[in-house]
Amino acid sequence: MTTTFGICTDQNQPYDTLTERWRMFEELGFDSVWDTDHFNQPSQPTGPLFEGWTLLSALAVHTTSIRIGVLVSSNTFRHPALLAQQAMTVDHVSSGRLTLGIGCGWYEGEHQRMGIEFDTPPERVDRFREAVEIVDSLLRNETTTYNGEYYQLDQAYVRPGPVQRPRPPLMLAAHRNHMLRICAQYADIWNSFGTVEEMAERNSILNEHCVSIGREPSEIRRSFYGWASKMTEQGLPDPWESPDAFEEVIEQYRAIGIDDFVIDQPRPDQQRTLERIAADTIPRLRQTGSVSV
Repeated sequence: MTTTFGICTDQNQPYDTLTERWRMFEELGFDSVWDTDHFNQPSQPTGPLFEGWTLLSALAVHTTSIRIGVLVSSNTFRHPALLAQQAMTVDHVSSGRLTLGIGCGWYEGEHQRMGIEFDTPPERVDRFREAVEIVDSLLRNETTTYNGEYYQLDQAYVRPGPVQRPRPPLMLAAHRNHMLRICAQYADIWNSFGTVEEMAERNSILNEHCVSIGREPSEIRRSFYGWASKMTEQGLPDPWESPDAFEEVIEQYRAIGIDDFVIDQPRPDQQRTLERIAADTIPRLRQTGSVSV
């Protein structure tokens, strides 16, 4: 299975700067580029931050081939029918390059500041399941009727429907058992972050859930989201420190079954290293393939 490489950008820079960076990442040959879904940036909550989905649509028109997405949409921020409508629209704007990322929401501080209800973890998981079922159905089917505990739809539809059929791929973020069970049923891509050991354990749990429902585990791609400060805390190198450091990080996670990598963008002073990695390291890693676990 081919390994893919993406970059996540923090949308706290001027719009023109973000546009230049997304074009550059595409020109360098990365497979995907992402922004995030927050009202306030968790690491810099008092700083500026553009809204993820409107920014994604705007940046989509400045790229032509790279896949795009929000890493990941917080289910607490919007009704799933609205998310499906947004996804359909951006899929058209991007000519079918959207990967639809969804998570249950986690950053309590921004919910408090904005007056958005922040349920208990079990309630957020249950809401997430219903939301995923609704988004999946709205993007696949002519109409959707749904009677859940949290959401109700009556002959709802999203038209003209997405460019990608039967729908854009769903990338579901999950770290624990119940969320991984939902991924086993609906995800095309599973995304998580953590140590190599944590990712390996979650990967195994996801495989078990797939087997229990009769789904082939290999149908779900495995995606790792990483950023330098977190990886160095865990004893791994900053992946943008050097080509060797980048390869070390990739190979450790690839050895436990990771197919797709999304790494936070490097610092400006690491630009030359980024270019070397994109030109030499990534093409070689793509050729060697990945390990299925």
